[in-house]
Amino acid sequence: MRDMLPLLDKVPFTAITRSKLDTLQINVGYRCNQSCFHCHVNAGPNRTEEMSAEVADTVLAYLTRRLIGTLDITGGAPELNANFRRLVRGARKLGAKVMDRCNLTVLEQPGQEDLAEFLAANRVEVVASMPCYLEDNVERQRGKGVFDGSIRSLKKLNALGYGRDPALTLNLVYNPQGPSLPPPQASLEADYKRVLGGQYGISFNKLFVLANMPIQRFGSMLVTNGEFDGYIDLLRDAHLDANLDGVMCRNLISVDWRGFVYDCDFNQMLDLPLAHKTSERMHLSDLLDADLAGNPIRTAGHCYGCTAGQGSSCGGALKEAAE
Repeated sequence: MRDMLPLLDKVPFTAITRSKLDTLQINVGYRCNQSCFHCHVNAGPNRTEEMSAEVADTVLAYLTRRLIGTLDITGGAPELNANFRRLVRGARKLGAKVMDRCNLTVLEQPGQEDLAEFLAANRVEVVASMPCYLEDNVERQRGKGVFDGSIRSLKKLNALGYGRDPALTLNLVYNPQGPSLPPPQASLEADYKRVLGGQYGISFNKLFVLANMPIQRFGSMLVTNGEFDGYIDLLRDAHLDANLDGVMCRNLISVDWRGFVYDCDFNQMLDLPLAHKTSERMHLSDLLDADLAGNPIRTAGHCYGCTAGQGSSCGGALKEAAE
């Protein structure tokens, strides 16, 4: 796997600073039951990195001390981490909203037979990867059998009230198949609802449209295919200054499985740690009493992936969010 940072560091990006922190995003490990070619984490079944109970305790302590309103849990398949359910219960006990970035097929993994019921009982917001409403496109990106498994899991979530009960939010996530900007979020969401609802009886709340980041597995593919420079040019040419106010790093920090802190999940994958005057690499346990508002955010060429066109964040298109 190529180190993409030297290439991306050559591409300048506007200086930005953090606002008030309201979301703690944690990557609890890179183990996953899938290996998707667009994955910016390079996750897969053979990855062994996993967040420990000690780091999970620090996460809950940080939520308590800093009064953070949202815990956003990602991976890999975050549900495969042994501390996932304890983190969910602990955060919900504190009154925090919990988001689970779920690949859907994990609901059918051995030992996860009651996962959907657990998520519903704890009112966890499910943010589910579903890169298309067409079987061929999904399986080209995620592997054979993934589409059918995803449909079964969506039906199971719907049966529990997800996407129908206002207290059980189910959002889907779209990524383009290759080095192109995603289509307008609102119109694609309408297509998803028409096809998934009409053919499979599936309901969901919103579609989040995300641009592919030129890092890790996807970035390496771009370099191998001679498409890296072209994709960076595409993102830069589509950059809009208006999107800078809404990028996720303004109000979020990202924590890796070891407890080290980054400005966002993408910087985490580039091993580009949060800038701090006291250390080159900060651990979450060192920041329990730190106010990060006004802190500079470390940027490079990949940041254009968040500001191009309609914008892209963990909550989908920035234009749609603003409206």
